[in-house]
Amino acid sequence: MNATPIAAAIPDASTSHLVLIPSYNTGPKLAETVRAARRHWAPVWVVVDGSTDGSGAEVAGMAAGDPHLRVLVLPANRGKGAAVLHGLVEAERHGFTHALTMDADGQHPADRIPQFQGVSQANPGALVLGRPVFDATAPRLRVGGRRISNWWANLETLWGGIGDSLFGFRVYPIAPLRAVMERNPWMRRFDFDPEAAVRLCWRGVPTINVPAPVRYFKPEEGGVSHFNYGRDNALLTWMHTRLMLGFLARLPLLAHRRIRSLRDPSARLRSSPR
Repeated sequence: MNATPIAAAIPDASTSHLVLIPSYNTGPKLAETVRAARRHWAPVWVVVDGSTDGSGAEVAGMAAGDPHLRVLVLPANRGKGAAVLHGLVEAERHGFTHALTMDADGQHPADRIPQFQGVSQANPGALVLGRPVFDATAPRLRVGGRRISNWWANLETLWGGIGDSLFGFRVYPIAPLRAVMERNPWMRRFDFDPEAAVRLCWRGVPTINVPAPVRYFKPEEGGVSHFNYGRDNALLTWMHTRLMLGFLARLPLLAHRRIRSLRDPSARLRSSPR
């Protein structure tokens, strides 16, 4: 599928909001995801994070005929957070202020991109978080595990408005996220999504939670997952240990914000548009 009809479907490319897709060895799903994203938004950038499966070459070929598709290539795998940061730095250099991140494996709903970007454009200071709506394809173990991570993330922010800490389909204001990431050495791998949400809440960035469907593909459907239950759960445990220490140091400030928000709900944006 060439890029010409896709570009024609979106006459005006945004100069403030882009779609950023980090990818590592996601095979044919990467090209499918990029095509779907381009049907609904321009521009779309892909960060190929040291992939060795040839998927980067395919999307690079697509970009050659599509002025609204750009591919950034990292020579070695650095992790999701590092790939996102690389894209953020380059995007900010080109004048973009917001980035919608989505996974390259087809799990996230490309048709919801305009809705999420529209919410962000109407609320440019906010972090727009996707709240996943699971279907029968979702593994029970992973759904249960994310409930635990979500509970910790909400404790660490005194229930500051994080509907789901792990869902990577979200719109970030670039400047505060880049500042957070450049101030600490973490958030470079699988721990990126929850820590980014918590630390942005700590900075006072308001949250908006928007429901979005998520689909898990089986291997025979082309599904690709690099999640390792032992390694990545250990990474999340270490992350929440760090965040709890940071939470205790910030507790007076967070408590003050929480009390203020309870007294005046309009003081903190936490709506859930449908």
